Amino acid sequence: MTNTASTLRTAVPLDELIAAARELRIGGRWERAMRLLDSAAATDPRSRALLALAAAEVALESHWFGGTALAGPRFAAAEEFVEVLDGKPSDEAPSDIRWDLDFLRLRHGYLGQVRVDGAFRVGPDGKDPAALAALRTHAERLRGQAPDDVRRGWAEMYLGLVADNLFAERDLAPDHYEAALRAGEAGEAGDSGESGATGEAGGTGEAGGAGGAGGSRDSGDDLLVREALRHLGDHDHDHGDHVRARERWSRATELGARAGTVPGTLSQQLLLAVLARDAGDEAGAVALVREIARWAGAIGAVTIEAQARGFLTGVDPTAPPATAESGR
Repeated sequence: MTNTASTLRTAVPLDELIAAARELRIGGRWERAMRLLDSAAATDPRSRALLALAAAEVALESHWFGGTALAGPRFAAAEEFVEVLDGKPSDEAPSDIRWDLDFLRLRHGYLGQVRVDGAFRVGPDGKDPAALAALRTHAERLRGQAPDDVRRGWAEMYLGLVADNLFAERDLAPDHYEAALRAGEAGEAGDSGESGATGEAGGTGEAGGAGGAGGSRDSGDDLLVREALRHLGDHDHDHGDHVRARERWSRATELGARAGTVPGTLSQQLLLAVLARDAGDEAGAVALVREIARWAGAIGAVTIEAQARGFLTGVDPTAPPATAESGR
């Protein structure tokens, strides 16, 4: 018997296809998301650029959570497609696509500074001060050029992360997180837009992550709210306000689950386990984190699995970075 295979082609609205890939991406199904995007045959430059940007975002999160090495080639492809869009260089492409690509560059640069030799390493020690300063300037530029409020909120989020996790300037970060929270709460629509979406932003109980924006996002963003609450709760926790930290972290967990982020919900549950340990419920904390480690390992989220296993050995994933003069 001879088996024959045929390829079925069908027309799907670009927004719907990218939205489906987004759902797979934030659910931790990075390979499937990438295959879906790669299966699309776009004929116009804008569609090709949007698909390439979506694929680069999938690669970035796969790199972040799964330790893969897909980001480099996908970033190069996105740069190429945006550069040829309408026959213009990338710095003259439509503002939303140009901004999204530039934001991907920021996130990739942040990842390179906060994860060193495969380990999450906060603070400025051993890092190039000029490179850290360039990331801050990059985020400030994105904030000023953002074409909508939610994108501006994501730029604020990363200004806070850079202050918190790269410069160890804990006192400067909360104002940025509050600004991000206000932007994200402008309706809490949770809609992904057309060219990208929101994801993880980094620090606070996980080995960082990715966060993004796409399309017109003035209606709000659940995942941006989640990220801001995570990091504001971290500051509450460090100041000893565990009641406020629980309020913020519980709401962040709910928002992440509502948005469908499986790796993000696991990382958020790890923070709730921290509070259980702080309250003296070691047995409850350990039981929860064992499940987090098992789930994270099952979906290939190796960074979350490693943090969960560290928690089981007594490591505090919320410990703030040590303030140091070197690297500033």
